[in-house]
Amino acid sequence: MSDDATLRRLQWRCRRGMKELDQLLCRFLEQRWADAEADERQHFESLLACEDDQLWRWFLGREAVTDPEHRAIVERILELA
Repeated sequence: MSDDATLRRLQWRCRRGMKELDQLLCRFLEQRWADAEADERQHFESLLACEDDQLWRWFLGREAVTDPEHRAIVERILELA
């Protein structure tokens, strides 16, 4: 899949229906994706498979992220906020 097609697919997956989540995820995609290492990209894509309510609890700090890969990418996204 070309880089443009991948980016468009990810932009679509970042649209969650909750404005705040959309902004967090899209900001990472816009500001960090191009320079991200392969493992960070994989962790981001894995994060996109999570449920919105789970993501929201993680981003608000209402629930600890137990998976180390998810925790790392959540922290990276929050650094950009």
